[in-house]
Amino acid sequence: MTDHDTLSARIDALEMRLTEQDVVLDDLNTTITAQWRQIDALTRHLTKLVEQVEEAGARTGTGAPEPPPPHY
Repeated sequence: MTDHDTLSARIDALEMRLTEQDVVLDDLNTTITAQWRQIDALTRHLTKLVEQVEEAGARTGTGAPEPPPPHY
């Protein structure tokens, strides 16, 4: 093999690796975007649940702890 053939083979190999890495990066970006959307939805859902619990606590009135159940 000549130096030109060797360099050409190395460049071809590097181009193939770059193409594969581009595909991997696109896949990772897609996955991260989907996870971000899911985390955002779960965060909003958790915020609503916290608000509901706080409202339910405010409706009970006194804020004093509940008495123990009768089986104690």
